[in-house]
Amino acid sequence: MADASVPTPAHSEAVETALGKLDLEAKTRLLAGQDMWSLPALAEIGLRSLVMSDGPIGVRGVHWTAEDPSIALPSPTALAATWDPDLARRAGTLLAQEARRKGVHVLLAPTVNLHRSPLGGRHFECYSEDPCLTGEIGSGYVNGVQSGGVATTVKHFVANDAETDRFTVDNVIDPRPLRELYLAPFETIVEKARPWGIMAAYNKVNGVTMTEHQHLQNEVLRGEWGFDGIIVSDWMAARSTVGAILGGLDIAMPGPGTVYGDALAAAVRKGDVEESTVDEAVRNVLRLAARVGLLDGVDPAVTDPPAPVDGRALAREVARRAFVLVRNEVRDRRPTLPIDPARVRTLALIGAAARDARVLGGGSATVFPEHVVSPLAGLTAALPQGVLTYAVGADPRDELAPAAQGFELRAVCRDADGNVLGTGSLPGGQVQWIGDDLPAGVTHEALHSVEVTGTFTPRGSGEHTFGTRGIGAFTLRVDGRLLWDGTQTMSGAADPFEAFFGAPAERGRAHLTEGVPVEVSLLHPVHRTPGAPLAAVMFSLTHLGPRRDGDELIAEAVETARNAEVAVVVVATTDRVESEGFDRRDLSLPGRQDDLVRAVAAANPNTVVVVNSGSPVELPWRGDVAAVLLSWFPGQEGGAALADVLLGHTEPGGRLPTTWPTALAAAPVTEVQPASGQLPYAEGLFIGYRAYDKAAVTPAYPFGHGFGYTSWEYESLEVTRARAKVRIRNTGGRAGRETVQIYLAPVADTVERPVRWLAGFANVEAAAGASVEADIPLRGRAFEIWDQAASEWTFVPGQYEVRACHSLTDVRLTATLEV
Repeated sequence: MADASVPTPAHSEAVETALGKLDLEAKTRLLAGQDMWSLPALAEIGLRSLVMSDGPIGVRGVHWTAEDPSIALPSPTALAATWDPDLARRAGTLLAQEARRKGVHVLLAPTVNLHRSPLGGRHFECYSEDPCLTGEIGSGYVNGVQSGGVATTVKHFVANDAETDRFTVDNVIDPRPLRELYLAPFETIVEKARPWGIMAAYNKVNGVTMTEHQHLQNEVLRGEWGFDGIIVSDWMAARSTVGAILGGLDIAMPGPGTVYGDALAAAVRKGDVEESTVDEAVRNVLRLAARVGLLDGVDPAVTDPPAPVDGRALAREVARRAFVLVRNEVRDRRPTLPIDPARVRTLALIGAAARDARVLGGGSATVFPEHVVSPLAGLTAALPQGVLTYAVGADPRDELAPAAQGFELRAVCRDADGNVLGTGSLPGGQVQWIGDDLPAGVTHEALHSVEVTGTFTPRGSGEHTFGTRGIGAFTLRVDGRLLWDGTQTMSGAADPFEAFFGAPAERGRAHLTEGVPVEVSLLHPVHRTPGAPLAAVMFSLTHLGPRRDGDELIAEAVETARNAEVAVVVVATTDRVESEGFDRRDLSLPGRQDDLVRAVAAANPNTVVVVNSGSPVELPWRGDVAAVLLSWFPGQEGGAALADVLLGHTEPGGRLPTTWPTALAAAPVTEVQPASGQLPYAEGLFIGYRAYDKAAVTPAYPFGHGFGYTSWEYESLEVTRARAKVRIRNTGGRAGRETVQIYLAPVADTVERPVRWLAGFANVEAAAGASVEADIPLRGRAFEIWDQAASEWTFVPGQYEVRACHSLTDVRLTATLEV
């Protein structure tokens, strides 16, 4: 079977034929987005419009709407926690299926930036702190998506490892850590998966904006690595016509106003750019079009897509394979987990996060699934009636958020005379229409006002707070009563997102009764921003339910827990803690969730805590509870998967893809705030577990850590420079899966390197009592360093201790290898 990632002679011939028919204007127009999500069609060469969509856990499509639901897989960090590239490939295959259903040709994913610091606000969208694990999971994902004939754009190239000032920050990185850490996942994916696209980041690297980085894009990515796909800008990242085209950027998004198009044609005529340089970019775009089946006269790279995938089943499988059990105390000669559903008579489920599940991160990764299974719903369905009791205990949301639970809303668009132009569904109370993403029949030119209207059915009686987020005039009515009529002006916030859209603002309160629907209306005359590069309508109706006394809620939870055999407390972050667009200020759980856990654990020794966050949080009570299970953001089937794992129908399959610190103060790398526009990566090679080793700091839970529901004996280890073979035996009473991890540790190092590093890994399964062999290729780069003086990779000979491990710090077998 031919490799679909490699262009065929027919593709190359079709590309050259098409290129030869284009004049300069058509060429430069093709390199510029025609709208928010697509490139123009060129009928003269039989080229149809190429459509892109955000990922990476689902395919949203070109509209911010729930009218065409998307499968929502668990977060990328969850996927990395499976340590299973084949599962990542299957996830990618599902997303290709979703993309084809929605008419999408290019998925803007995966995100393979590293967890440099636990404060990175977008780490839920990245895989790991380790470049080896990131590269392998990313390769599986890309291979899966492209096996379905859909392109990927591996992002964000490169070093977009934090969100603060991401449009302008200059990340200052020495060549060696740049090569060995931050470029390494991209290099692995280019080698193993041949992606059809790369996305250039907003930030600078060593003084040069990435969309114009001639060295990294042309010399390294294309020259050294042989990348033959397109390089597309992050949205609105391209700033210079000449700089971008000379720096290797093929596509400037979004349109219609970009630095390419007419501006690029003018630069060629002026003599600032050779037309042959434009031709190279056009070749890359046409090659992509040929691969995805948009260029007449040539077959797409994939003519027979993979067999259909059950999205709900796969989302559930990935979630339970991603859960990481980091603590599981033995009580009365039995581990706390799994809970035997045949023996447990009373189980208390506690936490607002158990009822209102957060299943995905915020920002461009947002999709709108058809349904979401919360922990409460999942356990209710899995347990006999009467076993489960529930208490809120503590609600991490203490501020206004987009209207969601209990709201049924639509957006009504009118012209200046009050005539209805069109209507659209409204997920989560947010209007977010950018470019042509408008309801049918609506244009920006005719649109004068948007009214968010519908009903709200309260889940609790009391005083409900309503508000807005956005710039301009608003008229808010609830239950027929005017709550606010006024104008919100642009703030002076340093963050441009906050300055333009504003923070959620309280506008009024209404006393409502549980279960009694009321009408709500938010009228907004559309605010126009002079000079905006894109036409956009963005505002929100926000809401906060009645606030009950925190001590009272915790007391109720304690009583519920005291009367149960097992207490399961679900704690979580919110989208005001982890989301695209900002970094975290601390690692604390929001609200009084820590107080809740302490109180419940004091009342019930069999307390299990489920931590739902996309990256590490402090767990000051971790030694006081019986079990701790990390669920990341587990996707739409997360609650069902949680029930599977808690009740022992399947074991938690995850291992930590990132080190979990005891507290922020103990984390070695915490600087994400630029100074004078620069962010020095002063730690060099030492991020993640490498930094903990160097600082001799013991984390709460080490990289690679995680328990299953069986036990393993490591019986033998054979190693060569190319691979390690590890035989292990399942010594427990049930079938299980083990992630065998291979680390290298130089015996007497001759160069500065970490104490140890991941060189390879594999997942194996065995029945109770059975043995199995893991055959693990060792990365060639594992024995090399980047020689800064020579600007090349250098092999480092000597003795290495090869460690076969259950986790970084749980070494089971060792062997010495001389290379």
